[in-house]
Amino acid sequence: MPLLSVTGAHLAFGHVPLLDGVSLQLEAGERVALIGRNGTGKSSLLAAIAGQSHLDDGEVWRAPGVRLGYVPQEPPLPEDGTVFAAVVAGMGEVSRLLAEYHEVSRRLAEPGNSHRELMELLEVLQHELEARGAWSWESQAERVISRFSLDPDARVGSLSGGQKKRVALARALAVAPDVLLLDEPTNHLDIGAIEWLEDLLVESGTALLFITHDRRFLDRLATRVVELDRGRLGDFPGNYAAYQRRKEQLLNDEAQAAARFDKLLREEEVWIRKGVEARRTRAQFRVQRLDRLRAERAARRERLGKVSLQLDAGEKSGQLVAELQHVSKSFGNTPVVRDLGIRILRGDRIGVIGPNGAGKTTLLRLILGEIAPDSGSVRRGTRLEVAYFDQFRAQLDPEATLAEIISPGSEYVDILGQRKHVIGYLGDFLFAPERARSPVKSLSGGERNRLLLARLFARPANVLVLDEPTNDLDIETLELLEQLLQDYDGTIFLVSHDRLFLDNVVTQTIAAEGNGVWREFAGGYSDWAEWRAKQAPARAETTPPKPRSGKPPAKPEGNGLSWKERRELEGLPNRIGELEAEQAALAGELENPSLYARDPDGARAKAARLAAIDDELTALLERWEALECRTA
Repeated sequence: MPLLSVTGAHLAFGHVPLLDGVSLQLEAGERVALIGRNGTGKSSLLAAIAGQSHLDDGEVWRAPGVRLGYVPQEPPLPEDGTVFAAVVAGMGEVSRLLAEYHEVSRRLAEPGNSHRELMELLEVLQHELEARGAWSWESQAERVISRFSLDPDARVGSLSGGQKKRVALARALAVAPDVLLLDEPTNHLDIGAIEWLEDLLVESGTALLFITHDRRFLDRLATRVVELDRGRLGDFPGNYAAYQRRKEQLLNDEAQAAARFDKLLREEEVWIRKGVEARRTRAQFRVQRLDRLRAERAARRERLGKVSLQLDAGEKSGQLVAELQHVSKSFGNTPVVRDLGIRILRGDRIGVIGPNGAGKTTLLRLILGEIAPDSGSVRRGTRLEVAYFDQFRAQLDPEATLAEIISPGSEYVDILGQRKHVIGYLGDFLFAPERARSPVKSLSGGERNRLLLARLFARPANVLVLDEPTNDLDIETLELLEQLLQDYDGTIFLVSHDRLFLDNVVTQTIAAEGNGVWREFAGGYSDWAEWRAKQAPARAETTPPKPRSGKPPAKPEGNGLSWKERRELEGLPNRIGELEAEQAALAGELENPSLYARDPDGARAKAARLAAIDDELTALLERWEALECRTA
């Protein structure tokens, strides 16, 4: 029996239907990826299934009692509330009862209140909460918040985009949903968080319907791919790689069928212009068939065109792009870059990898000379023409028109020595002519990214700085952008959480090792990940910190552990304490700037040991948690 189904769904904005009688079914344990070009209606379909919007026609059915978790692309969160309150708010009526219970408990502790009335109210609330199993839900919320490395008392309004996305995911998971609906869950998450989310979703066994542009995330999770194309749903069993093989075959078959149809239509159009003998039955049949062919051709929806990308590298830069020697940069007491030395040459394609907040954008600004280091030297090359893609789209004035963004004060742009009208240039990026005078604020997230790429490529540049360019782009546009960057002759700096995009574009990687230490590697993300796996097999970057001192929680009798495991569990706090002491000592030594000048090899060894300690602590804490779970 399915958990949910959609039957005969119709939805249109304007004269073109986004959903044209589509049907979909989700079974228990399935992980279904919903893919398609930007603007085809994927998010609208997901919102309708979640009950957040309505279809023009059709039915959405959910199995009785099924629990649904939904994370939209831009999740609405109360900015003035705490993380814990935001997560619990996803529990519906239970969240209201919990809030009331905690408020009554607070009032009961205040002197002067009527204890009898409050105690009676507290008993009623406790009875209702127990009937709904709310205490286990509250514990689940606390566990999920901890797993996402969130501070339950932090104000939502003070969080970054990545942290807010974690709050939204935690809220959806806190109800232990039977079905989870996710719209671009990897946006704003760093690579470590994405990998942890992958593992969580695979291990949970929860039925999943999700939209994503992250091809590696899609390939790892999907057991079935559903494509929304020209108002219809195509069903492809298997992962994304299997979909690609089958889709290529279907597109070839479709093109051949369309070519045969068009040839027949042309022949019949030529025949009818020669004149028809109306009394002949065969002639009347051909006239009727021609009418049907014309109607079918008029109703055919062509596949949406591809973005046409061209990039002018302009004049070559000098052989040296930038050279950093013993560069350090801190904000307050937080080191962002520590004793970094790198040399970047013309034509290098460098990927910058690190968790959110590690200082990737700061590192780029140091390399480009936008900010000065606290110590060390930065030497920049000659004839540098830099184009910058900003992940926050700060270069886009929401009130300006698309044409003004591309070519302010002129109706033409020069691309590779050719003059092109701005409306035609916008058409290369799939913007219709009538939208050229529309304001930027009318665009979706994916359209704004396309516009920013159009603006970026409208000017010659021999150095490209791309800060999260893949957010909100559909898969087809991503693949075209990859091809363009592979053929580009200039220098590229790329910050991205899209692992496959990094592998396909960059030839070198600068990765954050923690505590301001950055390490340079040859190759892309996979090469760095392979090295990291060899250095620290137990690494789990997104595992949240647990209490690292004191005694473990008390264990009930009859815990089921072997004698050896009980001894191991008893010794874990002491081992963790020893590692923390060593960690603190090393951190103190590395904070001394003279160490790097006096003993650079020793400094690097200490930094490597510091990173290894963090990995050991993570592994020990996971082992502690696993053993404690078995005592319950």
